[in-house]
Amino acid sequence: MNINIFPILFCSIIALCCLIQMAESTDATKSSSAAAAGTDAAVHIVYTERPQDEQPEAYHIRTLSNVLGSEEAAKEALIYSYKTAASGFSAKLTPQQVAEISKQPGVLQVVPSRTLQLHSGAGKLH
Repeated sequence: MNINIFPILFCSIIALCCLIQMAESTDATKSSSAAAAGTDAAVHIVYTERPQDEQPEAYHIRTLSNVLGSEEAAKEALIYSYKTAASGFSAKLTPQQVAEISKQPGVLQVVPSRTLQLHSGAGKLH
């Protein structure tokens, strides 16, 4: 059986780009509360190992709770929980929190969230 993997790979890349872009669109109340508190928190994507005996979102909240001090603070900071194309979550984190969460067991990588623009059509390519 000959399977063309290109369509699957292409769809996976598009899905991951969409997930990253979704992380950028934060809830207005979370943005305003961080601004009011005067924090230098920014949205970061935290890539984690896939949890074995726990639901992904519960695992993400528990991992975030270890850094933020409580489950309530973790739920407030959590923006999106990735469960399909990748395992991880996006959250508003200060530089100190990024350094701390990077050391947590199961955390593979922490990267700043950024918006990527997809080109559409031949006239858009430069």
